[in-house]
Amino acid sequence: MRDQVGRTALHLAAEKGHLEVVEFLLALCSSHSIKDKEKNTALHLAAMNGHADVLQKLLEVGMDLDDKNAEGMTSLHLAAEGGHSDCIHLLLEAGCEVNVQTQKKMTCLHYAALNGYVDMAKTLLAAGIQTDALNYQNASAMHIAVLRNHPAMVKLLIDAECDLDVPDNRQQSPLHIAAEHGRQDIAELILMAGVNLKLTDKQGKTSLDVAARGNHVSLVDMIIKADRFYKWEKDNLNSDSDSWITERLTFKQDHRLETRHIRSVIWRLATKYLKANEWRKLAHYWKFTEAHIRAIEHQWTGTKSYREHGHRMLLIWLHGTIMAGENTIKELYEGLVSIGRSDLAESIRKQANADSPASPRRCSAM
Repeated sequence: MRDQVGRTALHLAAEKGHLEVVEFLLALCSSHSIKDKEKNTALHLAAMNGHADVLQKLLEVGMDLDDKNAEGMTSLHLAAEGGHSDCIHLLLEAGCEVNVQTQKKMTCLHYAALNGYVDMAKTLLAAGIQTDALNYQNASAMHIAVLRNHPAMVKLLIDAECDLDVPDNRQQSPLHIAAEHGRQDIAELILMAGVNLKLTDKQGKTSLDVAARGNHVSLVDMIIKADRFYKWEKDNLNSDSDSWITERLTFKQDHRLETRHIRSVIWRLATKYLKANEWRKLAHYWKFTEAHIRAIEHQWTGTKSYREHGHRMLLIWLHGTIMAGENTIKELYEGLVSIGRSDLAESIRKQANADSPASPRRCSAM
């Protein structure tokens, strides 16, 4: 006897988690794998609703672990979608297929990423689930974790060495998605892991372009810092300072006490002394690309925007100079001289050295 959706008493007992009723019905009937109109078995319904004790009993009678419902979902998919970790453990221990995909090509890792179930994802990864399987939208678990703003999941997938450059059906990498939605914490994780910043989406936009278009100013600056750092790192593969850099590396805005003095120098330079086009000249001298400059200039706050543009450019430059272990005042002095502002260079040098008498990196350029 079935109800309007084709469910038997066993279906209903499994769905509601009534273990004693399930045991009674299993003793009575020989067919345990009857499906409802959605092709769900009692095993599907127990997993879907997180009834681990019922699930265990159904597994003991030998029900098909990898049977699929009308949407191509196995019991493992349904347990993952519902966040039922105890059911996940039972099914994996029973030997179910961990990499099976639904009709929409979703894996259990996709569902874990969708809802930020980090512990479940750890279990699935330990069981050998593929990190880079793509669903019907060509999205990996990483794409989904970024879109749904789950930084802990993003970190876990990065540690599992997932592919950070794989494009979805919009040709967007995970960083494109982070840039589109202004997700700074996630972008930091991705940038720290190292990605291809030249990748373009269907509109021909890089992640930097996307961040600029969305007016995500801090994220724009982070991506430029990363781009410049990647180039420096490539040119200095034999550097002896790798461990020091790894410990201190970040692409976020610098608020450290030890850089406060030079940041104040930079602020005064950008807001009081540099003329409208001079920051661009400095940017070119320090090998900022045209794409970097365009992205910075995308922010418009009025006719004095150049001051903010210059300040941002100088802070980005400062990041790279510090990471490279260079003398910041000396580099700034030489940059100003290169654009014909020797007077300003000398003034900045004197002021910086006077304000910071204990600094180990006093300017030695004369």
